[in-house]
Amino acid sequence: QDRLVESGGRLVHPGDSLRLACTASGRTFNTWAMGWFRHRELVAIISWDGNNANYADSVKGRFTISRDNSKNTMYLQMNNLRPEDSGIYYCAASIHFTRAVNEYGTWGQGTQVIVSS
Repeated sequence: QDRLVESGGRLVHPGDSLRLACTASGRTFNTWAMGWFRHRELVAIISWDGNNANYADSVKGRFTISRDNSKNTMYLQMNNLRPEDSGIYYCAASIHFTRAVNEYGTWGQGTQVIVSS
């Protein structure tokens, strides 16, 4: 059974950087589009091969999504963090490269990011 596990969330100060990771078990990771969501809102998505990415307007220029299919892992590099970036970040998988949240059928348990001074 495919499973996603997030890690890397913690308390940081405004302006700090943080990298989240999402590790997948199962044999089909490199066929999925993947995404990061804060609660149920899109943060960033990446195509199965990593060649295409899409971001929420609020994180463009600050966050970078990437993946390493050899490690079954996806990342979210978060720079210049703001208090409004706080929340539980979930990774999710879809067979389509899409911004539609309801197309993501496999979800992790989430990792909490708190940005506070």
